[in-house]
Amino acid sequence: MLWAALLPDRLPDDPQPRTDALDGLATWCLQFTPRVAVLEALLARPAVVMELEQSVRLFGGKRRLVERVRDDCAGLGVRQLGWAPTSLAALALARSGLSNGFAKPLAQLLDALPLETLTPVAAHQATLARLGCRTLGQVRALPRGGLSRRFDAQLLATLDQAYGLRPETYPWARLPETFHARLELMARVEHAPALLFGARRLMLQMAGWLMARRSGVTAFTLRWCHDAMRAKSAGDGGELTVRTAQATRDTEHLIRLLAEHLGKVELLAPVGDLELLATEVQALEEKSFSMLPEARQSGESLALVLERIAARLGPDRVLRPVILEDHRMEWMCRWRPAPEPAPRAKSRAVDVPQPTFILPKPLRLATENNRPLYQGVLQLLVGPHRVEGGWWDRTTKVDDSQRETTRQIARDYWVAVSEHGGVLWIFQMRLAEEETAWFLHGTFA
Repeated sequence: MLWAALLPDRLPDDPQPRTDALDGLATWCLQFTPRVAVLEALLARPAVVMELEQSVRLFGGKRRLVERVRDDCAGLGVRQLGWAPTSLAALALARSGLSNGFAKPLAQLLDALPLETLTPVAAHQATLARLGCRTLGQVRALPRGGLSRRFDAQLLATLDQAYGLRPETYPWARLPETFHARLELMARVEHAPALLFGARRLMLQMAGWLMARRSGVTAFTLRWCHDAMRAKSAGDGGELTVRTAQATRDTEHLIRLLAEHLGKVELLAPVGDLELLATEVQALEEKSFSMLPEARQSGESLALVLERIAARLGPDRVLRPVILEDHRMEWMCRWRPAPEPAPRAKSRAVDVPQPTFILPKPLRLATENNRPLYQGVLQLLVGPHRVEGGWWDRTTKVDDSQRETTRQIARDYWVAVSEHGGVLWIFQMRLAEEETAWFLHGTFA
């Protein structure tokens, strides 16, 4: 078996970590295994343990799994980690400042540990010291019959469980349906960008929760509570909601977005507590990996970069083109803010040539004997292709009458060639009183 024990930090003015900090750490651990438990939450030295034997193959072996947990929990305030074949052995090793419970036989490692590493044994430390016991091995050397009569049953049960002689059962932590984490800051913060240090710890917890749920977040809210010694005009606190264009659980990207938004916030009073809520969550589709090596992407994708730039400059200053279902070339493309969710792409079956470039406004062409001219007489190659529609697209003309007009068009498009102008895209449309006119609308590269 492979067990891991995590010892969290304690606040300077608290004798023990806060209960919500332990719950947040346990929620983060659920991404690795569902068998996670909080031990001695109300005592001075609590811990979170998790059984990882069934997860070894999923994370590429024991060594990679150990490195993954050690690297990821560094930002969660974990003071010490311990690994051992049993949960209490991992806990005892972590409290002693040791981590590897597989370097030597388990009994040899535990026998040398002091009594205070296991709480049920440390409760009888004064009596055991008078018997000459200073380590767990010396306690085990005493007659079991005398120990069972003189001490409570919990002492022998704890020793047997730590040495792997008795099975361990715990009330396992359950994954909450919603994510809501709270953190008390080590010191009062007066500038909003400094909140990112505490928010990072909450973001790591949220990333673990999202991974366990196989989901991503499209919006999350960071709340802060002002210190009790504040002006009445400052209020109780404030909040900031960050949205993403697509569901993600990329912690670094979410932290960058939050940093850009916090740079624009001015705190009205010092902040002492933080809260993080996952307000909009969506399921993420799992990707199937190919057996062949795939090309690795270095750096951020274009969508993530645009989203971060939009958070800094404003959503209306970073735009991206969006293709619409419209046959009219002028309104086939719209520019929308980059952070907005992109509409689902639709297949557009186009059986006619489409120009490479179009003019901002169609250019009316001169004619000769009803033939269009552009740097010479144009030769019509392909056409006509009728584009008609737009009766539903209405706009209000801003003038004295405030008239409502439509963008109805009826055009016959042709592909034409000019001796000097190249391949062009032109159309003919009917004007008033049975007149027609030719217009240049685009060019082919």
